[in-house]
Amino acid sequence: MSAKGKEEPALSVRGAEPRWPVAVAILTAILLQVITPYAGRPLGWWIVPVLELLLLGTLIVRAPGRMDVFSRRIGALTVGLLGLLTIGLIAALAILMIDIIYVGLGISAGALLGRGAALWVTNVIVFSLWYWLFDRSGPARRANGVGVAPSLAFPENAIPDLVSAGWSPRYADYLYLSFTNATAFSPTDTLPLRTWAKMAMMFEAVISLVTAILVIARAVIVLPG
Repeated sequence: MSAKGKEEPALSVRGAEPRWPVAVAILTAILLQVITPYAGRPLGWWIVPVLELLLLGTLIVRAPGRMDVFSRRIGALTVGLLGLLTIGLIAALAILMIDIIYVGLGISAGALLGRGAALWVTNVIVFSLWYWLFDRSGPARRANGVGVAPSLAFPENAIPDLVSAGWSPRYADYLYLSFTNATAFSPTDTLPLRTWAKMAMMFEAVISLVTAILVIARAVIVLPG
């Protein structure tokens, strides 16, 4: 840690992750917020994706390239961005549930299906980013080989002889974890070890259940025969 407590210099650039997979995932989540059907959206909905784009742009400008240096400012910006994505996800789900309950609002089945599918994908992306950010104290410390206890036990941890020396999870591993949890509504090959990880996986499964089963099923019911 530096004297000011702001940054920790990189110790092992070799293990650092490139930033672009995470940036692409965030851009995808923002794009889904923008392109989903407009019916039922509140006024001023566009403010949230604009703020998210501004935060993402700031992160890319301040820390381009590989993620091998821990910075408190970058960490705070990342948490703020993921917080906005999460708030947008929950708000969109709540609005969609209201639209389903009050069928007299005239929202078409196609709009409900489109918004439900977009919310499900966004749910997978948002929680994959939370897992990626907090497991083993984040990507920079994972890259530097700092000995932080894992919050998630990947199968590679149990079979170290079958993976490269010094293996550590990257964003794709957390995306796969999030997808399988949202699909199966429970852990599959990766197990949560810490309370925060268990609660996050439970919350993701609940959102997935509401979206994929209740929301989409309701939209299918009101499809014209």
